[in-house]
Amino acid sequence: MDQVILARIQFASTTLFHYIFVPMTIGLAFLIAILETLYVVKGKEIYKQTAKFWSKLFLINFAVGVVTGILQEFQFGMNWSNYSRFVGDVFGPSLAIEGLLAFFMESTFIGLWVFGWDRLSKRVHLACIWLVSIGTVLSAFWILTANSFMHAPVGYVFQNGRAEMSDFFAIITNPQLWLQFPHTLFAAFATGAFFMAGVSAWKLLKRQNLEMFKKSFHVSIMVAMISALLVAIIGHQQGQHLLASQPMKMAAAEALWNTSEDPAPFTLYANIDTVKKENSSEIKIPYMLSILSFNKFSGSLDGMNQIQVQYEQKYGPGDYIPSVKMTFWSFRTMVIAGGLMCLLGIYGIVLARTRKLEQRPWFLKLMVGAIAFPFLANSAGWLMAEMGRQPWVVFGVMRTEDAISPTVSAGELLFSIIAFTSIYAILAIIDACLFVKVIRKDAEQEEVEDSISHDPFDKEEAHALAK
Repeated sequence: MDQVILARIQFASTTLFHYIFVPMTIGLAFLIAILETLYVVKGKEIYKQTAKFWSKLFLINFAVGVVTGILQEFQFGMNWSNYSRFVGDVFGPSLAIEGLLAFFMESTFIGLWVFGWDRLSKRVHLACIWLVSIGTVLSAFWILTANSFMHAPVGYVFQNGRAEMSDFFAIITNPQLWLQFPHTLFAAFATGAFFMAGVSAWKLLKRQNLEMFKKSFHVSIMVAMISALLVAIIGHQQGQHLLASQPMKMAAAEALWNTSEDPAPFTLYANIDTVKKENSSEIKIPYMLSILSFNKFSGSLDGMNQIQVQYEQKYGPGDYIPSVKMTFWSFRTMVIAGGLMCLLGIYGIVLARTRKLEQRPWFLKLMVGAIAFPFLANSAGWLMAEMGRQPWVVFGVMRTEDAISPTVSAGELLFSIIAFTSIYAILAIIDACLFVKVIRKDAEQEEVEDSISHDPFDKEEAHALAK
């Protein structure tokens, strides 16, 4: 019943659940904007029908994401009041800008876009969905501005017993931000793209509205491939940056207890013993870690034991080694899932270009299952990033144990965890049921039902056609 552990569990469960919906919102908004652009440019009704189909799933996802996001931000005041009081002057403006500018921007233009299909001109309506997409991207930017400060604090001074902002420009030009933001953004595009490609693959297997779902598969698999490759490239650069800014995290991601040999091998598998601080067995690839770390066939890395000594000299006594098993395996989960996404994206484009997609039912079935890959990679990547930073809530400035609310008891935390988890379970069931209902519905039936709403004088005939 430790308060710090319970507060961390609650924040982690809320964030992981919320993070299911955020990348989907960003990715689907971008893809729907592309589909509607094709409709406006080419003038083909099929692209409009395709955009309308995906808009239903987008709106369901957006609604649930908003609810979970509000709960997540409330926790800063409820469970982490010491943190909010200490760095609120630096952390708060980014969240305020996200809420007052980006979120209201996307919400406003979602309303215009949803109700403006037959009321606005094509180009104005298209501008609305692109502004929604830009709004989701800006939301991600400002949230990550705040998160990047936690990993690499800049632009502040200690004053009046707390951290106060001294340089807003330094905060928004934080090197950590400009690696984390594009990495997260393209991961979100990949999430929406794999979801669209997977659902399209299922529709093609069921032989439902082939023309429409071929279009959405072709668009989404292209975005999926490009995004997955960019995520890998930027992730590689981010890893090299972390070697300098957070070397303990990268040593934990390799389960590297002592300074590596030169050249350094990459550890595929390790049986980690955190008590003895050693690996009883390992499977390694020679030279690979040096190549990944320094882009050359030489170079060694400091181990956790050596970095621990350095941190004690710099920050004082304490245990600065994070959860090694969690960091090590979440990193590999992210890399494996991301690698599979790259391979599937490349092969999917080849099949789409050669018009052999329907001749590979095994691949279409695989793409349905591959919907889970980006969600797995996103969650594993977040766990690696946040768990690898421990014991710091703001790296080098504030420890996690000092950030919790002193007046919130363990019992209150436990009750709220159970209550929130129950609500999330209900929301997840409702969300899944709505998704399945929309996806299983034949698109041709939807066209007839749309005609009901647009032609109220012929409802009986339209209902008969729908049946």
